[in-house]
Amino acid sequence: MRDFDYQAPTSLADAVALLAKHNGSAKPLAGGTDLIDHVRCGRLEPDLLVDVKKIDELNVLELNDDGLRIGAAVPCRKVAQHAGIRERYSAIADSSGIIGGVQIQNRASIGGNLCNSGPAADSTPALVALGAVCVLSGPNGTRELPVEEFCTGPGKNALEPGELLVEFRFPGRPAHGGSHYRRFIPRNEMDIAVVGVGASVALDESGETFTAARVSLGAVAATPLFAEEASNALVGQPVNDDTVKAAAEAAKAIAKPIDDMRGTVDYRVHVTGVLVERVVKAAVTRARGEQLDYRPGH
Repeated sequence: MRDFDYQAPTSLADAVALLAKHNGSAKPLAGGTDLIDHVRCGRLEPDLLVDVKKIDELNVLELNDDGLRIGAAVPCRKVAQHAGIRERYSAIADSSGIIGGVQIQNRASIGGNLCNSGPAADSTPALVALGAVCVLSGPNGTRELPVEEFCTGPGKNALEPGELLVEFRFPGRPAHGGSHYRRFIPRNEMDIAVVGVGASVALDESGETFTAARVSLGAVAATPLFAEEASNALVGQPVNDDTVKAAAEAAKAIAKPIDDMRGTVDYRVHVTGVLVERVVKAAVTRARGEQLDYRPGH
């Protein structure tokens, strides 16, 4: 591993100043579960690592009736075990609980997972499904960006030089809402998704009609996708197999995976449809206040 300097600022302003000063040769360090490996392998060659875990703004975890805020450095394990998030923002708890093993989850963060910008990242489809917005801070001030616009290519994103992801903001949840994230992998743990699907739905008071929906896909394109047509196929429609299948077909239509060691194009498109049906139905189960009997890998 090449030599690099290390600093751990305690203020957001100092962190931004360090990143801006080094003009691309500095990298923010949250959990470091991907970053350190990339440095060791020579994929990245930073001159400076800026540890952001001591900055208050990046460690916020706040849930109320208006919505949810999660700092970019909050560990995945803390998110996965938060009772309020598990109940009201289930999809992000689902994904946070399967990123690596327990030891990794105690270090890794959702912010780092997104900034790594991998097409198969587990947290990104959940963030998109729940309508999360990125709060970014840099030399030119603060701006907000929907999560679905953050990733621009494999390993690439919309962060500008000197800019830092500070937190995620989620809108409040509807009274009859539910969400879920699920992936297909060859092994039960510590594997990369062949396909990942996140879904969030809202139902009317009877629980028989979709009033809102967001479906998102991972590992089937160069970036995670917001499946807008699949989402629209649900809204205003009755909750039944035909409606859910129509959404699955719409999701398959935008999937553009590649052939690799994890599966062929045809196989991954097929799995996309299967997972969309299962994930939407699981979100409906939660929206109706029913217990979802599901464990990853089972």
